[in-house]
Amino acid sequence: MLLAVDTSTRSVGIAFYDGAQVVAELTWVSRNYHTVELAPAVETLMGRIGLHTTDIAALGVATGPGSFTALRIGLAFVKGLAFSRGAPLIGVPTLDILAAGQPLDDVPLAAVLRAGRRRLAVGWYQAGEERWQPAGEVENLTLDELVDRLKTPARLCGELDVEARRRLEATSAAIRLASPAQSTRRPGVLAELAWARWQAGESDDIAMLSPLYLHHGDPIPGG
Repeated sequence: MLLAVDTSTRSVGIAFYDGAQVVAELTWVSRNYHTVELAPAVETLMGRIGLHTTDIAALGVATGPGSFTALRIGLAFVKGLAFSRGAPLIGVPTLDILAAGQPLDDVPLAAVLRAGRRRLAVGWYQAGEERWQPAGEVENLTLDELVDRLKTPARLCGELDVEARRRLEATSAAIRLASPAQSTRRPGVLAELAWARWQAGESDDIAMLSPLYLHHGDPIPGG
């Protein structure tokens, strides 16, 4: 059984995956209480499906970008489990999780996360034969800068508030904006991505795995 954990932002997710199905999955919006919410949520979900920590054979974790504090909490949690269980740990970029949950399209995809200080972390993707493939570096943009980049048709998904959605919908009919449900980062998707790497014999060094932070000027605070 693989346990997947995503604490990249206030949207938190955990999932258990056995290679054939998402056995259990939970997402919620935390009010910056990741430290006190994460472990009890994992324990409760394990209880619902009759699992014990000894059943966890591998762990997957979202590595960012995201909130400085939130990412550290998630990484510390899974690293502790990985060390204690002797289990492999697989890190997956957070924007890749968003992209993997979107239908393939003939236009580029922009996956978006809130990056603090009214800025956005934006990852660009192109459709491959079976999945979205990263196309360039992750960028740290304002909403205005993102709008300026979207002059040609593109699909857009991710963490966008009401104001941002209205602005983007009014900007251009060429923008194919995913619904809030489609834009939710599913920990089950993270679990599938981590499982595929694990089955391919890949894993990350537990001690060396670190989160990805984006900076623009001063360090971005959590939130």
